[in-house]
Amino acid sequence: MTDNITSVGGGGRPATGVSALKGRTGAGAPAETRGKTTIADGVVAKIAGMATREVPGIHSMGAGMARAFGAMRERVPGGGGGVTRGVKVEVGERQAAVDLDVVVEYGVSIVDVAGAVRTNVIGALERMTGLEVVEVNIAVDDVHLPDEEEEAEQDEGRVR
Repeated sequence: MTDNITSVGGGGRPATGVSALKGRTGAGAPAETRGKTTIADGVVAKIAGMATREVPGIHSMGAGMARAFGAMRERVPGGGGGVTRGVKVEVGERQAAVDLDVVVEYGVSIVDVAGAVRTNVIGALERMTGLEVVEVNIAVDDVHLPDEEEEAEQDEGRVR
């Protein structure tokens, strides 16, 4: 790949939260490499969040309070789905690191699910952004039990 990934900013200073793929310029350069492509940290976080949710055995993402606020936000019209909930990324010039907070389904092998998440996240990010993913750290914050959904549904139906 001929692209270089560098931070974008005014006055020679790197901008926070944005990376750019800079191509070669000039008439002799291939058309697909002329110019630059900017990728915001939020884009990297969304890709990582979607790739994590695709893995069987992942129930939800986010640690305790983040999940509670996210559940309320999802019920509010226009509140969004919270794709980046439980995802933190650090994006450098050519590399990225990802931290994930997940809740797994009861009965699955946490080791296998974590391995599948790492494989899926690294594959998606490297394919879609060209960044080298140096690490994917996973914190399993909870295990979702099958009877927890039944209790939540009963609580929603009660008059308070």
